[in-house]
Amino acid sequence: MTRTGGFQDDDFWTGFHDFLFSEQRHTHAAELLDTSPLLSFAPGSRVLDLCCGPGVFTVPLALRGHRVTGVDLSPAMLDRARKRTADAGAQVTYVRSDARAYEAPDSFDAVLNLFTSFGYFEDPADNARVMRTMYRCLAPGGTLVLDLAGKELLARKVTPPKVVQRGDDLLVQTDTVLDDWARLRSDWVLVRGDRVTRATLVWFVYSAVELRRMAQDAGFGRVEVFGGFDGRPYDGNAERLILRAVRGH
Repeated sequence: MTRTGGFQDDDFWTGFHDFLFSEQRHTHAAELLDTSPLLSFAPGSRVLDLCCGPGVFTVPLALRGHRVTGVDLSPAMLDRARKRTADAGAQVTYVRSDARAYEAPDSFDAVLNLFTSFGYFEDPADNARVMRTMYRCLAPGGTLVLDLAGKELLARKVTPPKVVQRGDDLLVQTDTVLDDWARLRSDWVLVRGDRVTRATLVWFVYSAVELRRMAQDAGFGRVEVFGGFDGRPYDGNAERLILRAVRGH
């Protein structure tokens, strides 16, 4: 049995890669960029994909003519992103950096943080620091799009263990609410042949009100919340919690 150590452990990203980043997810990302009003940017926009992973959104953004920078802490994910970029004939700048420490003041027209890539630092102040980093990286008038599973949505879905099969591999995921709904722990068990891999992730979960307040505290002016990439309201029919915030001039 192998145990991996969470989001800062490359073994986690490589071991669970096929479940986290299926080809269907890559295809879906490209479709969203073609259809979502929240991901529609002016041609040639400077876009930062913070916590870009293996380039799920990074590569199709570049293929649509944007000037894209992908930032991630995982060398394994960046290697996959670079390969995917080269295979697609795209141009992307990749940077290995902790999301708290990345510095590129006033450099981007849009900053994206997608697929629940926010809230993983143990100290709440560090998560607030990431929000301020995204604010500082935007040029005045630039837009942040932050996508995650909102607390209200998770409250409907924290159920008995989820089982996902991909080929002969089997993944069992068990979620546990912590600290009066401040955080969630997700325990993963991957069975691949006679090998069993376990991993645990713990992250802060946010309601729409909490996330909006964080953005405002970081300096954002106009802050909007949506329930999906199609721009639907954040209500009982919401699929995701998506925050769009604009840095003032």
